[in-house]
Amino acid sequence: MNPHSENAHSESPHSKNPHSEPTEPNASDNSSHTADNPSRAARPAEPATPAGPPADPQVTLRSAAEIADALPYLMGFYPDDSIVLVALHGDRGRFGGRVRLGIPADSAQWPDAADQLADCLISAAGRGERPMGILVFLCQEPAAGESGKDVKDRLRPLAQRLRTACGALDVPVLEALCLSNGRFWSYCCPDFRCCPADGTPMAMPGTSVMAAAAAYAGMQVRGSLKEMEARLAPRTGPRAADQEKALDAEAAALVPRMLRPEGAAAVRRDTLELAEAMIRRFRLDTPTGSNRARDACDDALITDAEAASLIHGLQDRITRDRAAEWMEGPAAAPALRLWRALARRCAGGYLEHAVALLTLAGWVCWATDDGPSARVTLGRALSIDPGYVFADLLHRAVNEGLDPEPLRRCLREQRKEREEHDAASSRGATTPATTTPAKTTPAKESPRPGKRPQSVRPGTAADRPLGPRGGSRPRGRTTDGRGRRRAGRDGDRGRR
Repeated sequence: MNPHSENAHSESPHSKNPHSEPTEPNASDNSSHTADNPSRAARPAEPATPAGPPADPQVTLRSAAEIADALPYLMGFYPDDSIVLVALHGDRGRFGGRVRLGIPADSAQWPDAADQLADCLISAAGRGERPMGILVFLCQEPAAGESGKDVKDRLRPLAQRLRTACGALDVPVLEALCLSNGRFWSYCCPDFRCCPADGTPMAMPGTSVMAAAAAYAGMQVRGSLKEMEARLAPRTGPRAADQEKALDAEAAALVPRMLRPEGAAAVRRDTLELAEAMIRRFRLDTPTGSNRARDACDDALITDAEAASLIHGLQDRITRDRAAEWMEGPAAAPALRLWRALARRCAGGYLEHAVALLTLAGWVCWATDDGPSARVTLGRALSIDPGYVFADLLHRAVNEGLDPEPLRRCLREQRKEREEHDAASSRGATTPATTTPAKTTPAKESPRPGKRPQSVRPGTAADRPLGPRGGSRPRGRTTDGRGRRRAGRDGDRGRR
């Protein structure tokens, strides 16, 4: 889903309620979405040309139900167990940035979380246009023995704290919704006629105006946040124990290999060759079905020993950067599947080894224009190691809406230069026959004027390297200790 491809307009969901203040709620992801003023009729987008569809189609969200339904389309996934804040800009409520955070289990952390989220969203927007309002979404499913209404009541202090934190920064919260168990509640509307105590049912999937606009624009919801994170979680149970043993064995074998001369270069080469072979294997076997079924098929394509070798080898920064070159074309999809499968193999005490794999997976997601998956994957990497520089830089770039093309271009140039260097080295290694004899056999050198070249029989002294202990000397004339040039016997002073 590309939220930048369309605009969304919203009328106040409570504009018919005389007891509530006019609001302009809507939601988006760093995009050009807009919301009409409630007193203004929604207008269709103007076409880019006299004929043809609008270049910037608009969507009007007329109720809180449509706004609640739009959230997963705008995020790219269902943000379960999350606080989501969305900024609105201008008198038309153009959608701006948004921030998401898991709801802290300890309610004592809610005030700090609310203050940080409000400051993060408003200060980030302050570099450009300051928001005119904010939307708040609290998304959480009921625990055992709870109802959706119980969740709404339990999270009310958090919603109030978020409204206070935003108001303290002179940006009002125009709407605050709780989404739970297929229903939604408004914390801003006290009128039971439009916001009943038992909540309002969410629209059926695929039936809302936002669903239609998403289908038209090719936008996609990738499932829930929990489902996306589950695809990156490490193995558990007996299979995890077997993988951990393989990782231990590979770590023990890796140390003596690294200590050998040119050991690091050999390990890098072997790791990249194995990774390339795995990508070919994954490319030839594309699974179908649900995400869980596809991941299970991917896990079956790689052995514990192969996974252990790749996991350890990709901890090296140079190797990881080389592996990042598989980010586009036919190699991108199988590479992403491989990195996810390897991240799931980082079991037990090897959890931190998953950071490099998650970073590679997040990079491929971003490079293939899957921003929501990139955010989730890189966020998972940073939750394990907040100081991992590559993941942090990529995460910031994705959140700021930067274009991945400059980095893609840099990796293409890096690969091209290396391939040209390897080709030149290969040519140099296969064509030394015309020059090597000239350095070792004086018969190939130009004779002195008036002297016929001498024939050299195999096995004579002329076949031995020139100079003492095999050292070679320049051909032809040499200089004496005073810098004067002099000719040696047949151009060779080392053979006596």
